Amino acid sequence: MNVAIIGASGYSGAELASLVAKHPNLKLSGSYVSEGSLDKHKLLSDLYPEHLGLLDTPLLPLTKSAFDDINANADYVCLCTDHKVSVDLAPQFLAMGKKVFDLSGGYRLASNDDYVTYYGFEHKHPELLNESAYGLAEWNSNDIANANLVAVAGCYPTAALNALKPLQQAGLLSDDKIIINAVSGVTGAGRKASVGTHFCEVSLAPYGLFNHRHGPEIEQHLGHQVLFTPHLGNFARGILETIYVQLKPNVTSEQVAKAYSVLENEPLIRLLGSKIPSIKGVAKQPYVDIGWQQQGSQLIVMAAIDNLLKGAAGQALQCINLSMNLDHTTGLKGAF
Repeated sequence: MNVAIIGASGYSGAELASLVAKHPNLKLSGSYVSEGSLDKHKLLSDLYPEHLGLLDTPLLPLTKSAFDDINANADYVCLCTDHKVSVDLAPQFLAMGKKVFDLSGGYRLASNDDYVTYYGFEHKHPELLNESAYGLAEWNSNDIANANLVAVAGCYPTAALNALKPLQQAGLLSDDKIIINAVSGVTGAGRKASVGTHFCEVSLAPYGLFNHRHGPEIEQHLGHQVLFTPHLGNFARGILETIYVQLKPNVTSEQVAKAYSVLENEPLIRLLGSKIPSIKGVAKQPYVDIGWQQQGSQLIVMAAIDNLLKGAAGQALQCINLSMNLDHTTGLKGAF
């Protein structure tokens, strides 16, 4: 199957391009950037020299002829673009009969009101919000396999939902709000230059208090209230979340372990039990590492992912695998 990537010059786009190029069942049919991008006509390997020899492919501007080329040559289109750009582009590629995998937040939430509140814009295609499949691969595989539009789950929600859905599904959560403290490396802020995300300027600090767009995404797909606080850390890649859960009275450690056993056969989930996960353990890897410790009815759950892989490009490829009826791990295990 041929894959076109829009927004290929960004961190997630380049990561996905490398995964597609190495995948045994996929071919990278084109890498595109906006017409105004300073990266147009450069080679991807000029921007990312670690991919020299693999991604010596030009970044083409998204002109009318580019749309024609995608229509003629691509089976799947991956959008590694700004949220509003994805909202505009997805219907155009769907109309061509392409399967679209959107790595932005353009189709993750349930209603236009959510986009006005949390993204700051009116959603131009709210009818597609009900048609898109939420791309949380371990929990929504059938819908992902059958959908024409997949809204790949956000990076922070991927860690949080895999850590919490087993407890919710088992009925172990009290009604108390769950507190999620999460830290991400600076690649999560994107490649565009900004003093606030310049590596030398970043210190560990929270942002988006009470109104970060990943809060409602987690709540919507968990069915439970959370207080989500992200932090930006001075490291390149990875996410670590520490999650404070109040269990129902008299929930035992055996019940908690049994709840997590629903994930024990998922090949890209690693259950660590009482061991503490780390960013070092998942950096440049496609896994979610989940650990937990309990004291009475208080449970602390810890989850770690690579924000560019399991939090973005790796999960997008996992969704593509599901669409092709391939194993979750095809092109992921051993690809790094």
